[in-house]
Amino acid sequence: MGEAVDGSGQGKGGGAAVTTSIPTLPLLSLSDDETDLITSLRTDLMAHRFGLEMLDAYFNGEQIIRDLGISIPPQLKGLHTVIGWPRIGVEALEQRLDLEAFRWADGSDSTDLTEIAQANDLFDEASLAHLDALTYGREYIAVGSGDCGTADCPPLISVESPLDMTMHWDARIRMAVAALRECQGDYGYGLSPDERLTVLYLPDQTVYAVQENGGWTVIDRDVHQLGVVPVVRMSNRQRTADRVGRSEITPEVRSITDAACRRLMGIEVAAEFFGAPQRYILGASESAFQDAEGNPLSAWTTYIGKMLGLERDEDGNVPTVGQFAAHDPSGMTKIVDLYARIMATQLGLPPHMLGYTSDNPASADAIRSAEGQLVKKAERRTRRFGASWREVMRLALWVRDGQPPDKTRRIEAVWRNPATPTIAAQTDAAVKMVQSGILPADGDVVLEMAGLTEDQRQRVQAERRRSQGSDLVARLTQLPVPQTAAPVDAGATDAQPGL
Repeated sequence: MGEAVDGSGQGKGGGAAVTTSIPTLPLLSLSDDETDLITSLRTDLMAHRFGLEMLDAYFNGEQIIRDLGISIPPQLKGLHTVIGWPRIGVEALEQRLDLEAFRWADGSDSTDLTEIAQANDLFDEASLAHLDALTYGREYIAVGSGDCGTADCPPLISVESPLDMTMHWDARIRMAVAALRECQGDYGYGLSPDERLTVLYLPDQTVYAVQENGGWTVIDRDVHQLGVVPVVRMSNRQRTADRVGRSEITPEVRSITDAACRRLMGIEVAAEFFGAPQRYILGASESAFQDAEGNPLSAWTTYIGKMLGLERDEDGNVPTVGQFAAHDPSGMTKIVDLYARIMATQLGLPPHMLGYTSDNPASADAIRSAEGQLVKKAERRTRRFGASWREVMRLALWVRDGQPPDKTRRIEAVWRNPATPTIAAQTDAAVKMVQSGILPADGDVVLEMAGLTEDQRQRVQAERRRSQGSDLVARLTQLPVPQTAAPVDAGATDAQPGL
């Protein structure tokens, strides 16, 4: 054992000084690797925040239009026109992404998956996650242990905005290496309103820290020992060289939006300058534009008053009054219609969703045909987003049970049909599948093909069970009662039967 060391650094035994290191409590401070990770992740978070806030501005209609400085006078520099095409395009796609349920692919009881999803309001939160993923290009979903205070507390699943969260991703193993989230709030740690809680997600633990006096103070550590980072990234429009994802509000969409807003601003300016028809007067005297005291009249008073009753000149001639042709805004509205058609192509929407309509109204079949590209985009998103939700549920089961679920049991995310077929068409297809013997009439797949939601399918199955139970009881009550033999008198004989 090493000797004790006094304040001078010399051993009390008189020999050479023995240096002993004072252990650092892992709960109170960050390690060097953890500090480097936080610095790197925060740098990445701040680097992308401006671009994400710009996408958010286009979604909310708060973007600043770049004026060319040619046709807009300085007095109208504060005029702001808004056109909500980016929001319409994103919401039109998100409205077709309805997550309904989770189930085991082998058909076994999925009560455990349903309980986890319902405990976290996951089917409502999924809509928020999809909307952010389409707007920002990505969304993050964190999984942790619940904090309800009981032993059987379900795992906590929360969707997090990319404005507050980022991660380091290993493309080779397709897994997260580390993740970081910054949030403002007390969260039970007694933080002040000015303090921001920084959460570092690592494969073996989750670290909660606060920045103080230029350093970091660890306020909690959740040592879960999962071996994986409990954060899933839901990416939109991924590519092999870009796993982070891209927004549906592309540079083309932003450019057309700016151009359409400038056209609308031009219409507003034209309405200010040419709303009243311009007139001219030839041969009028100066007194026609003065009041009784000789003071000049305002332009509006002259326009609505004096021009209606002008006096003759000295020669008895009446001044000539004329009117220029009024401004026709149809030229600009045609340009806006052109932009609407271009925008519909960029967003994959039917033009009527952006307000463009032709003289001949489209039929129902034509509308469904025009929605083909939007439906296909929704189907691709359900496939990609479904993989993220399956990973989230696997992490939730892992956190709950303390061990990873069996990989041979696959989890399915159940989505509502993103297309818009009629009820008659769906029912007809289901009936034909049953009549051909491909599907059983009492199966859950038939109900799903008929367009019933997950709740409706469960109610149908429950009513079927009640009906089967009632039929069984009815059959049992209709069975004939067996006849029992009459009791035999012990004293009776064959010659003298008992009475």
